[in-house]
Amino acid sequence: MTLEWAFVALGSNIGDRNASLELARERLAALPGTTLAAASAIEETEPLGPVPQGTYLNQMALLHTELAPRELLDACLRIEMEAGRERRERWGPRVLDLDIVRYGDREVREPGLTIPHPELPNRPFWLRELAELESYVE
Repeated sequence: MTLEWAFVALGSNIGDRNASLELARERLAALPGTTLAAASAIEETEPLGPVPQGTYLNQMALLHTELAPRELLDACLRIEMEAGRERRERWGPRVLDLDIVRYGDREVREPGLTIPHPELPNRPFWLRELAELESYVE
């Protein structure tokens, strides 16, 4: 299997936000065939969307992984559930949110998985975090 660079966005605005991001980094680093190469600085951001809620802590993780995009998505969903995420309302608050923002140079259009992430142009903090990590990509 070939190694790919994957950028995964981490976000949390419920409970101990720092602990949720730490859990996500630890679990991502422990995935089979995966190394956590770097993580961006943590930013506090205002929530997006129509649902009133508290501010988020956001961070981008750079993974070097053998996992295919769908396998990585499934792993991210398991990590969210382990952290206690419940999917109740679109754009609602969350204990942990993991999004694959980019996966190498690939474009993926499958049910439930679009890479690059379609919200990338609308999230300036993701753009800053990507720029911070791109120097690690060989």
